[in-house]
Amino acid sequence: MANNDRLLIQILLLTLLGAALWVMAPFISALLWGAILAFASWPLMRLLTRLLGGRETLAASLLTTVWILLVALPLVWLGFNLADHIRDATAFVRDVQVDGLPDAPAWVGSIPFVGERLVSWWQSLDQQGAALLASAKPYLGQVGNWLLARSAQIGSGVLELTLSLVFVFFFYRDGPRLAAFVHRLLHRLVGERAEYYVDLVAGTVQRVVNGVIGTAAAQALLALIGFLIAGVPGAIVLGLVTFMLSLIPMGPPLAWIPATAWLVSKGDYGMAVFLGIWGTFVISGVDNVLKPYLISRGGNLPLVIVLLGVFGGLIAFGFIGLFIGPTLLAVGYSLLLDWSRNSAQQTPQS
Repeated sequence: MANNDRLLIQILLLTLLGAALWVMAPFISALLWGAILAFASWPLMRLLTRLLGGRETLAASLLTTVWILLVALPLVWLGFNLADHIRDATAFVRDVQVDGLPDAPAWVGSIPFVGERLVSWWQSLDQQGAALLASAKPYLGQVGNWLLARSAQIGSGVLELTLSLVFVFFFYRDGPRLAAFVHRLLHRLVGERAEYYVDLVAGTVQRVVNGVIGTAAAQALLALIGFLIAGVPGAIVLGLVTFMLSLIPMGPPLAWIPATAWLVSKGDYGMAVFLGIWGTFVISGVDNVLKPYLISRGGNLPLVIVLLGVFGGLIAFGFIGLFIGPTLLAVGYSLLLDWSRNSAQQTPQS
């Protein structure tokens, strides 16, 4: 009878655990982001707690406020600017429908070899503008739906970021207690190897964070150098924008491509060519070399495992997979190594 009662209790506990995970499923990604951010900045939390005389709640509140100022407010500013640009583009399309295209810019005709042909194409486009808009009208709805879907994704991303900043406060405040709970849980599951796997996961996440932040800083510095050489105004601001965009896949081109287009519009073709080459091979190219090196540096994982974890995680889980992928492969690789070593030790005895 006691065994039946124990089995019933285990079934009830598993059911409750499944129900709890089901309730938390919409917030898993935000929880992971909050945990990663708190873990990566935990030395700051410990330093601030010491400076405030051990008041953890106050330290967590101040550090969370700093993250809101550094992360959330720039995104809000970017959103308002994006809305302005969309409104300007809509007004431009409406003006083209009524008045036609404006005259071709003078610099278009001065482009070597193809300038006259581009001016002629511009004029024919203006003459056929109404017909082109009419033929493109069926596709404008699809474009609108695509933009609406992307806007919804951006909105959900901003909401997820906001939730992660809320969760990071609780991770800061209750971090030691949560770490002790996870350690006890792992000790029940894997026994004496719990400490090893905690260190493995912590080290992998730390290296990934260092790789992402270090690569973003390097790309921002290289972008700043390129903008200064090309004479692009607001180079420091664009460098900071490049740093933030470097945190997302294929983000830096969103900074240097518009700068290159601005140089072309000003007729500075030499610097435009320079910035295009610098952006393609230096700013964007460093991501393919520096990030895998920084992630694999200091660990005992083969580089191919790191690369598969980074790119496979991005494909499977999105940007959060940049952290989840290498961690999962690191733990899986270590489990296989432990299992193979134990099997090798037990084989001669059998």
